[in-house]
Amino acid sequence: MHSTSNDNRYISNVNRAQPSILARVVLPLRILLVLVFVGLVVAQVMSFPGEFIHSPADDPWRWPMLIFWELQALCVQIVIVCTWQLLTLVRRDRIFTAGSLRWVDVIAWTFFAAWMVLVVMAGSAVLYIYFTPELRDPGPPAVFIGITMLAAVFVLLIVVLRDLLRQATLLREDLEGVI
Repeated sequence: MHSTSNDNRYISNVNRAQPSILARVVLPLRILLVLVFVGLVVAQVMSFPGEFIHSPADDPWRWPMLIFWELQALCVQIVIVCTWQLLTLVRRDRIFTAGSLRWVDVIAWTFFAAWMVLVVMAGSAVLYIYFTPELRDPGPPAVFIGITMLAAVFVLLIVVLRDLLRQATLLREDLEGVI
């Protein structure tokens, strides 16, 4: 019993002496998150409107595509903010707490919302291609369906990771209760 306590202190001191890989990755990751966020804001304000507003007036996909890309960019921005908050919890060694689950929940629901927007857009495009005889080509619908299925994998992966975090949080709380 006494040696276990000494072992824990030794491990704790070793962890404090050497910054973990995770601690070294947080700053570059935050810099990249800021760059991506700023790039998305520029795209939302300048690129997307410029791209779709100046397309031909008879293009039926002009406004739906603009709305689609604006919503997708907004979802990525929400995920960036949540990831930033999770990185803050990592730095404070509080990632395995109930507070982190809230941010992961927001990420999971945001991924689901982005996936639903993708399903609507891809379904509309597939129907448009199917009912327009001069556009009938099996390639684009297959790509849309494939992208939608791949996005569903990411949504389900986030749900699995959220459950793993929940289990790790419970295990840590149990261990802290024993110690």
